Amino acid sequence: MQRWLQAAALVSAFLAIPAARAAENPCNTDPECHFWQTQGSGGAYWLVPYRPFHIIGNLYFVGSRNLGTYLITTPRGNILINPNFDANVAMIKASIEKLGFKYADTKILLISHAHSDHNAGAAKVMAQTGAKYAVMEGDVRTVETGCAADFQYGDKPGGLYAKAKVDRVLHDGDKVELGGTVLTAHLTPGHTPGCTTWTMTVRDGGKDYNVVIVGSPNINPGYRLVNNKTYPGIAEDYRKTFRKLKSLKADIFLGAHPDYFGMEPKLAKGKPAKGKSDPSAFLDAAGYQAYIAERQVNFEKTLAQQQAGLRK
Repeated sequence: MQRWLQAAALVSAFLAIPAARAAENPCNTDPECHFWQTQGSGGAYWLVPYRPFHIIGNLYFVGSRNLGTYLITTPRGNILINPNFDANVAMIKASIEKLGFKYADTKILLISHAHSDHNAGAAKVMAQTGAKYAVMEGDVRTVETGCAADFQYGDKPGGLYAKAKVDRVLHDGDKVELGGTVLTAHLTPGHTPGCTTWTMTVRDGGKDYNVVIVGSPNINPGYRLVNNKTYPGIAEDYRKTFRKLKSLKADIFLGAHPDYFGMEPKLAKGKPAKGKSDPSAFLDAAGYQAYIAERQVNFEKTLAQQQAGLRK
């Protein structure tokens, strides 16, 4: 009897392992998020809620532990950048309201690029708030086909998401304006053809700060930089992106994923006033340039490896 009980206990413990792992990593339980994990793109903290906080001026963080979502408040309503996965939308809504703002006041929806970890929830946000959706031209078809037109993931069912109608097609250098706040859309292609880096000037404490929200200079697992039939100009587009990113002045460095800019370490070193974060903790012009340089080195290394592979 005792041996049977021991065996039963072992079986129960074994069966509990998947549940424990799912609890540790909520991404395992969400089909959209789990797909990205299978692509080798991380995901462990994508569906883990994170406390919303004030960054600087009228700019706030309302994302998850490693998905960057940004709220920009204005007297005429608010701008939201990156609705992320469908499963993140409720978290984003709760974060906005925890900060004392109204989710329903979201008037404009923007994204960094057309992968589901940054825009799969767009259709839901639009339906819930009536927000108008503005997307860079190179990503419009991908967004409106629910990723079916994507050069890398369009033939993979797990990468698909709800289709969303784009209200405004953006081009490099276009301005998005609301209530006195102006954002500039910079085309930084490669990661996707319409990958977008956003910049804005924020006033805080009587000073102006240049904010850069990086789209993505990353090369996902499986990306072909050489002889890519579905995206022939991908390598040159990455080079354009690095030229553009290096030309931008960043006092405040942010990005589509918080690990780009070391969000948690920066928050830990700040000395926030009550109800606010410490803007000085995010002042990181040198860190911005170092990040871009490191990503460019990674790109050139990957490109050289793929070119060498073709010559063998």
